Amino acid sequence: MASSLLISHSKILSPSSPPLPFSQFPTLLRFHLKTTKKQHYSRHLKITATSASASLEALIFDCDGVILESEHLHRQAYNDAFAHFNVICSSQQLLNWSPEFYDVLQNQIGGGKPKMRWYFKEHGWPSSIIFEKPPKDDESRAKLIDTLQDWKTERYKEIIKSGIVEPRPGVLRLMDEAKAAGKKLAVCSAATKSSVILCLENLIGMERFQGLDCFLAGDDVKEKKPDPSIYVTASKRLGVSERDCLVVEDSVIGLQAATRAGMPCVITYTSSTADQDFKDAIAIYPDLSSVRLKDLELLLQNVVAAS
Repeated sequence: MASSLLISHSKILSPSSPPLPFSQFPTLLRFHLKTTKKQHYSRHLKITATSASASLEALIFDCDGVILESEHLHRQAYNDAFAHFNVICSSQQLLNWSPEFYDVLQNQIGGGKPKMRWYFKEHGWPSSIIFEKPPKDDESRAKLIDTLQDWKTERYKEIIKSGIVEPRPGVLRLMDEAKAAGKKLAVCSAATKSSVILCLENLIGMERFQGLDCFLAGDDVKEKKPDPSIYVTASKRLGVSERDCLVVEDSVIGLQAATRAGMPCVITYTSSTADQDFKDAIAIYPDLSSVRLKDLELLLQNVVAAS
């Protein structure tokens, strides 16, 4: 019978501190992170004795928020699209998503088109230079969203191509370690395929991008995260059992998609996701700068998801 022990550890209160050495806790189950807006942290380890284990055969990265910190770039591109097409909602003001609002929106709804469709359903369909009056039928509404999303995507590409964006710390090293060790490597993103391809080509380089064993974008599945479809599909294409895949995500939406697919997930949070409840993550990091492949292998070998 499994026994459990809850341990608080003062040495891991700082967000910049590396996680505890996993070798010290051979039956480590998960980290719990609670974060306030002032960035004060409290972590607990829940240790469960068990004989079951898994092996790391595939490492799967989300793109936005994991490979690059992109939330503010997407928000800028959406607002540029709204301004370009003079999108006016019921408030009679030009639509402009604030940083505070977008932080909430992007962590609740995955994918650009679902974001806009939800917003317009909640706040009223807008007038624009696409449709002088708010569209009433499904076909016109779909055209509005498609037009806005296409323009936003092109604007986002311009921002990425500008050269001002860099990958988050530790990502490239961890990818290279995984490939060198013979692990399968994948990227699964809810964003449009063209957008993700551009990001990967510019941020991880063509050689790493072409070396991926699986690459899936929002266009490749019917349902967006937190639906698990994208990770279930990745598992099948990789030919790896879900329990032997390890997902790297930055938000609750991605965490839910991974865990619903039966995959263990680690979190590397951003400033806009730091205060989310990541209780189902097996480990939580401020970034990947101090995380090595051997750490993840030891973690996955000794972690069993809560039943």
